[in-house]
Amino acid sequence: MEQTWRWFGPDDAIRLPEISQTGATGIVTALHHIPYGVVWTQEEIARRKAMIEDDAGLGLRWSVVESLPVAEPIKQAEGDLSALFDNYRESLKNLGAQGVTTVCYNFMPVLDWTRTQLAVPIRGGGTALRFNAHEYAAFDCFMLGRKDAEAEHAPDVLARAKAWFDSASEGDKDTLLATIMAGLPGAYDRYDVPGLHRMLDRYADITAEGLRESLARFLREVVPAAEEAGVRLCIHPDDPPRPLFGLPRIVSNQDDIDFLLDAVDSTANGLTLCTGSLGAGPANDLPAMAERFAPRTHFVHLRNVSKEPDGSFQEAEHLGGDVDIVAVIAALLREQGRRREAGDPNWRLPVRPDHGHELLDDKQRKTHPGYPLVGRMRGLAELRGVMTALASVENLPL
Repeated sequence: MEQTWRWFGPDDAIRLPEISQTGATGIVTALHHIPYGVVWTQEEIARRKAMIEDDAGLGLRWSVVESLPVAEPIKQAEGDLSALFDNYRESLKNLGAQGVTTVCYNFMPVLDWTRTQLAVPIRGGGTALRFNAHEYAAFDCFMLGRKDAEAEHAPDVLARAKAWFDSASEGDKDTLLATIMAGLPGAYDRYDVPGLHRMLDRYADITAEGLRESLARFLREVVPAAEEAGVRLCIHPDDPPRPLFGLPRIVSNQDDIDFLLDAVDSTANGLTLCTGSLGAGPANDLPAMAERFAPRTHFVHLRNVSKEPDGSFQEAEHLGGDVDIVAVIAALLREQGRRREAGDPNWRLPVRPDHGHELLDDKQRKTHPGYPLVGRMRGLAELRGVMTALASVENLPL
C-alpha cells in the first residue's frame, strides 16, 4: 500500500523533509488558497506538484488531492449551477493532465469533521480529539438555540448539557465554538453563532432525500469528466456519521454508500474508506464494509475510535479502539492483489494515518488539530508493521 501523509501546503508547520523521514512517499494535499468553486488551473497544480516532487532526494510525489471542495450551492441545489459544474470538471481535467489522479471530496453540509474537545489528556501527557455528546447538545440547544433541538437529544444528555452550559464561562463557550469550527482546516468559511444560523437556514427545507438527489446530480455531472481525465473520485464519509444541527448526513452507513456508488456505476465514482469516521457509527462493521466496498475504494484513512453509549467518542491509538484495523488492512491487501492480477496500473491503494494523538514535542508545533508529527508518525509505523506482516503471511503484494 502506498503510505501517504496529509500536508497542508507551504504554510504547514511540518515540512516536506520531515515527512520524508516518516517513511511516507505519497503527499495528500489541496490548493487551500483557492476559493470553493473556482477552477484549479494547470499552472497552480504544477506549482504545488513542483514543491513536492522537485527534490528527488525526498522520494515524494503528489499522490492524492484532499480535497477538491464541492461548493455549498451544489449541495443545496441552489440557482444555476452550470458554472460550478463546469469549473469542477475543468479542475478534474487539469489535475488529470498533471498526473494527479486520485481526488477525495466530501458532501457534508456546512461543517466538516466535528469535535467538542481538541486536547483531552491521555496517558503520559499526550492529548487526543474527542466528541462529547453533552457538549455538542449544549452548543446546539443553548448556544445556537436551534428551534426544536432539544427533542433530538436524549434526556440524560440534555440534563448534562444544561449543567455544562450553566457553569460554562464565556471563554468556555468561545472555545467550544472554535473547536466545532476547527474541522475545516483549509476552508474559507468560519462561522460565529449568527453566521452558522444563517447557513443552517439555507438548509432548512433540505431533507436527506433532497441532499441525496443533489449528490446524485453532482455525480452525473462530473463523473464522465473524471473518466475522461483518468481521475478516480472518492467521497469521504460523514464525521461523525450522524445528523448535526438539523443538517442531513448522507454518507454515514452501508446503505448510503450503496446508494452513491449505484447512482453512477463507474470506477471513477468511488469511496475514501475512513475507519474513524465510519467507526464512530455503532452499527457500522468496518471489516465487512472494507470487504464490500473494496473494488470501489480508491483512498484509505486509517484511525480508530472508542465509542460510548451516549454517542460520545474519543480518538484512540491507531491499533486500539473499537475498529479491527488488522482485519480492514487484510481486506484491502487482498483487493490490491486482485487489482494487480487484473493488470490495473494503479493497483496500490494510497493509505494515510488519519489524525493522531499529540505526543512528545508535538505541542510545541502549531499544527492543524488532529495532524501532529510524532503522533501520526507513530500511527504510520504501527500500520506499516501490520501491512508488512499480513502481506508476508498471506503472500500478498505490499
